[in-house]
Amino acid sequence: MTNSRTFRGACAVVGMLGVGLVACGPSVEPADLVLHGGKIVTVDEALPEAEALAVTGDRIVAVGTNDEIDAYIGDATEVVDLAGQTAIPGFIEGHGHFLGVGGAQMQLALADAQKWDEIVAMVAEAVAEAQPGELIRGRGWHQEKWDPPADPEVGGFPVHDLLSEVSPDNPVLLTHASGHATFANARAMELSGITRDTPNPEGGEILRDARGNAIGVFSETAGRLLREARANATPPSPRRQAELAVEEALRKGITSFQDAGSSFETVDLLREMVDDGSLGVRLWVMLRESNESLAERGAEYRMVGYGDDRLTVRAIKRSIDGALGSRGAWMLEPYSDAPDSAGLNTTPVAEIEATAAWAIANDYQLCVHAIGDRANRETLDIYQAAFEANPDKTDLRWRDEHTQHLHPDDIPRFAEMGVVASMQGVHCTSDAPYVVDRLGEQRAREGAYVWKTLMDSGAVVTNGTDAPVEDVSPLASYYATVSRKLSDGSVFFPEQRLSRLEALQTYTINAAHAAFEEEIKGSLTAGKLADITVLSKDIMTIPEDEIPSTEVVQTIVGGQVMYVAP
Repeated sequence: MTNSRTFRGACAVVGMLGVGLVACGPSVEPADLVLHGGKIVTVDEALPEAEALAVTGDRIVAVGTNDEIDAYIGDATEVVDLAGQTAIPGFIEGHGHFLGVGGAQMQLALADAQKWDEIVAMVAEAVAEAQPGELIRGRGWHQEKWDPPADPEVGGFPVHDLLSEVSPDNPVLLTHASGHATFANARAMELSGITRDTPNPEGGEILRDARGNAIGVFSETAGRLLREARANATPPSPRRQAELAVEEALRKGITSFQDAGSSFETVDLLREMVDDGSLGVRLWVMLRESNESLAERGAEYRMVGYGDDRLTVRAIKRSIDGALGSRGAWMLEPYSDAPDSAGLNTTPVAEIEATAAWAIANDYQLCVHAIGDRANRETLDIYQAAFEANPDKTDLRWRDEHTQHLHPDDIPRFAEMGVVASMQGVHCTSDAPYVVDRLGEQRAREGAYVWKTLMDSGAVVTNGTDAPVEDVSPLASYYATVSRKLSDGSVFFPEQRLSRLEALQTYTINAAHAAFEEEIKGSLTAGKLADITVLSKDIMTIPEDEIPSTEVVQTIVGGQVMYVAP
C-alpha cells in the first residue's frame, strides 16, 4: 500500500507496539482507517483531546489534528467523518455475565413490570403459547419497584397463589433482578419436592408465611432446590446466548467485556468462537469452578491475549454473600427493616481462603462478590492474609466485586492493599429507593456506593452493570455515576458523584488496569488496540440530563467497524 497523497508538513503522535514516536517528514504510510472531523476524548493525560486518529491493522498509529491525521489517508483508507460527533475509548464492561446477557433475551423480560399483576399476566400469555408441562422462565422482577406492592405479601415478596392459578400445569421459575432469588409457582415446587418440611440449605432461605408454607421465593442457595423443575426445560444453546450477547454488547458500545464467572465448558466455547471469528468483542473471564475442579484443571485454562487479544482467562470468581434487595447481603449489624436478620454468608470463609491459596500459587486474580459491609470486611481479611503469607507476590490486583456497602474503617484498605473496587454505578440509582430502609441513614451515608471516597483514598474503581441484572448499557451506568439521580429527581448522597472524566476512566483505563490490560487498551493512544466507541453527543460537556439520550453511533473493535447505528 502506498500513499497517494502529499504529506502536509504535519507532525502526529504515532506509535507501534506501544512505543510513542513523533512522525515528521516527507511521508507516512497510509492507514487502514481514519476517523476525523470530531472530538476525540483519549483518556490519555499526554493528549487529552484530539480531532482525529489513524489505525493500521488492529492498532492506533496516530492521534492528532485533522490536518495531521489526513496525511494518513490513502486510496484504500476507510475514512469515517465524525461530523462533530465524539469518539472515546471503547467501553469496557467491568462486571457482567456474558451468556446471561444473551440468555435474558430468550426468556420473559420482567424488569419493566410496575406491579405483580403485570408479571402474572405475562406468565399467563406465555402459558397460552407453551407446550403442556413446558417450563416458563423469566428474569428481572424486583418487588421494591412495584406500585402498589404485592398483596398478599410476606416481607414485601408476593405469595405464589396468583401465579399458580394462571399456570397450574406448567412450572414457572422467575429470577429476581439481582439474580439472588428465584420465584416458583406451585407446580415448580411440586416437581422439586418442596414441602413445608423442606429445611433451609446452608447459605439460603425458603421464604414462608406465618403457617410455615413456602410462598414461592427461594433466596440465594435455596434456588438450587428447584433443580428438578429446571430439568423440564430444554437448556438454551450456549452458542446462541453468546451470539446474542455479542450483538447486544456492540449495540451498546462495548468493545471489551469482563465476564463475572464462567465454567470450563463456556471458556471452551469462547475459544472456539475466537477461532472461527464469531467473537466480536474481547472477553476477560473469571472462572467459576469448585476448588476441586480448579486443582484438577484450572492451571491449563489460564490464558492471556488468546487470538489477538480476544480472550483472556486469568481470574477466579467466588461469592461470599447475596444481594441487598433480597436481604441476602451479609451485614455487620442486622437490617434496619428486618432486625432479626443480618443477611447470608453464601460460601464458607474457609472455602474462599482455600481458593485464595490456589489462586495466588497459580497466578490467578481472585474476584469475590461482596455486597454487605461484613462480606466486604471478610473478603479484605482473606486477601490480606493471602498477601501477607506470600510477600514475594506483588501487584496482584485482586478484586472486590460490587463493593456496595462498606464500614468506614475498611475504605482505606483498598488502596493500601491494591484491591480493585469493581463497582456498578447503575446499581446505586436502582437500589437507592430502599437502601436507607435496609441500612438506616447513617450506614447508608457513610458506606453505600462510596465511589468518590474510594477514589479519593487512592483506590482503583471500575464500572459496569452486572448485566443481565441491569441493562448492559454503559451510558446508563455512566449517567448514574455522575448524577446519582433517581427517577423522582432526588440525588442519592450527591457528595459521592464522580466527575465526567472520573466516570469515563472507570469505564476505560481503570477497567483495563483491573485486568492487567492498561498497556493495550483503555485509552486512545498510539500503539494501543483500536477499540473505539463513537457517540452522538459529547458526554463530557452536554447538560447532565442529556446523557441518557446519547446514542452509540459506531462500535469499532481492533480497527473493524462492528456496529453502525441504523
